[in-house]
Amino acid sequence: MIKKIIVIACFFFSLMANAQSGSASPYSFFGIGESRFKGNLENRSMGGLNIEQDSLHINILNPASFAAIRFTAFTIGGNYTSTKLKTDSKSDNAKRTSVDYLAVALPLGKMGVGFGLMPYTSVGYNIESRNYAPEGVNNVLKGTGGLNKAFFSLGYTIIPDLIVGGDIQYNFGRINNSNLEFLTDVLIGTEEKNKADLNGFAANFGAMYKRKIYKKTNLYTSFTYTPQATLSSTNTKTISTVTYNSDYEVAVYDALAEKQIRTDLKIPEKMSLGFGVGETRKWLLGAQMVFQNVGKLADDYNTVSNVTYGRSSSYSLGGFYVPRNNVFSKYYQKIVYRGGLKYAKTGTIIDSEEIDEKAVTFGMALPVIGSYSNINVGLEYGQRGTTSHGLIQENYFTLAISFSLNDKWFRRRGID
Repeated sequence: MIKKIIVIACFFFSLMANAQSGSASPYSFFGIGESRFKGNLENRSMGGLNIEQDSLHINILNPASFAAIRFTAFTIGGNYTSTKLKTDSKSDNAKRTSVDYLAVALPLGKMGVGFGLMPYTSVGYNIESRNYAPEGVNNVLKGTGGLNKAFFSLGYTIIPDLIVGGDIQYNFGRINNSNLEFLTDVLIGTEEKNKADLNGFAANFGAMYKRKIYKKTNLYTSFTYTPQATLSSTNTKTISTVTYNSDYEVAVYDALAEKQIRTDLKIPEKMSLGFGVGETRKWLLGAQMVFQNVGKLADDYNTVSNVTYGRSSSYSLGGFYVPRNNVFSKYYQKIVYRGGLKYAKTGTIIDSEEIDEKAVTFGMALPVIGSYSNINVGLEYGQRGTTSHGLIQENYFTLAISFSLNDKWFRRRGID
């Protein structure tokens, strides 16, 4: 049954990935877009924490974790986000629905392998700059697309409590943006369109260690390292004279010039370190830190004089709790409750003001009766940016859901 579900979900994911807009943030204009959370909902509900060697649930963030998987596992997740954007004088609302990830893990004795697909970054904005004075200059900026990541991971058990792993990633995608410039009450303007086709390989390495420190209490540690990677960008720029309707949708255009430029972007190296204490399938409390170096993310079409990129970092605190988890427990006692806090400095600096983000998270895992599978529901409330220096502050609320399905694929069949 799980095999049929995977096939259907892969088809669903491919349709959604092409149709969705994964961001509604004006900050997605910069670099290669708004960075998406690259883990699964179980981790996200704990503020991003991913330190436990889980035998049932896929941990996409650390490739070593695939060595701990004991059942074939499949997971798919998505979210709905509502965002309020505001400046010192104005406010607006935006909504989006997107698929977050699809992944499969297979246990192979001391080894475990996994593969999947997820958005890496997303671009999605529609900004109007209006000047109502006669012959005032007006602009409408739009952006869509983003970068996706396909990965293959392998984890290996060195000793029972020490596992290591690595993954190979192929990053690919397209970013489109346009800038329509026109004079007040004139239905003819100039439009600049930019299309960036992105692709490149990257790698990620990880290790996880567990040690019993008191009766049933364990110490958990997790480490990952991602070397710097090159992202090739082929940029096509087209400048046209256009006519448009009342919604600023271009009706007719006459291309004046087109040029193509190839540039190499640099995704910076990244390192994470996490630690915590807990009891297997009972409770966990931990913290995690992620540090990322300075990269070269500004492309030919979005290099802005007052924008720079610095080192980024994030800090998470989170955990989970299960009231009781045995065959005699009532259903509500088997529900896994997760929670967390996170704070991140994004590394994007506008007019000397660094854009940061903070959020509180909560989630529940609802077990599917008669199996090891579960349905995860997560909530996140956060804030990104500031209204200082004429910038935009985003207050967002996210409702996320995922399915984590487990089965045994390689069982020796008996004869009746």
